[in-house]
Amino acid sequence: MKITYTTSKSKTDLQQILELQQENLEISISSDEVSKEGFVTVHHDYELLAEMNQPFQHAIAKDKEKVIGYALVMLREMEQKIPLLIPMFKMINTIQYEGEHLQSTDYFIMGQVCIKKGYRGQGIFQGLYQELKKQMATHYKYIITEVATRNQRSIRAHQKVGFISIKIYITNKGEEWSILLWNIQSSASLE
Repeated sequence: MKITYTTSKSKTDLQQILELQQENLEISISSDEVSKEGFVTVHHDYELLAEMNQPFQHAIAKDKEKVIGYALVMLREMEQKIPLLIPMFKMINTIQYEGEHLQSTDYFIMGQVCIKKGYRGQGIFQGLYQELKKQMATHYKYIITEVATRNQRSIRAHQKVGFISIKIYITNKGEEWSILLWNIQSSASLE
């Protein structure tokens, strides 16, 4: 098996991302799998995923021609397109990090990351983030994402890459989220 890292360039790539997403939505898997393997929360349709894929493309991992992992790029301009994520954007805009208001910095959101079952634990998560860093570090200082604190597998994987938790908050629905940030322009970042 030879895993390659690239960006989503075709309709087929986007369709395969959506298939993988569907397999890993919290509502699609057992509660046991949710706690052991992690999950994704947001469901995208093809049009939204394609819109998010411009001007920067999503990072993908492939085994031959099959997408087996992805990390979605979501620019700040997408804030109103996914109502579920509006509270995250509002929260980010209230945070100061290293003396700067994040609202005034160059950042983008990693909109979702997922690895196909059977491929997990092989460094693909880090490979996807390296692909994002390669594409985005000349344009943005930070990648920001949020992870439900009960999704400990994802929290640990993000920390291993170099993300740090900069804020924990609880939504009006009672879910606790950690906002995570990675400085992709720092020399201390994962190489």
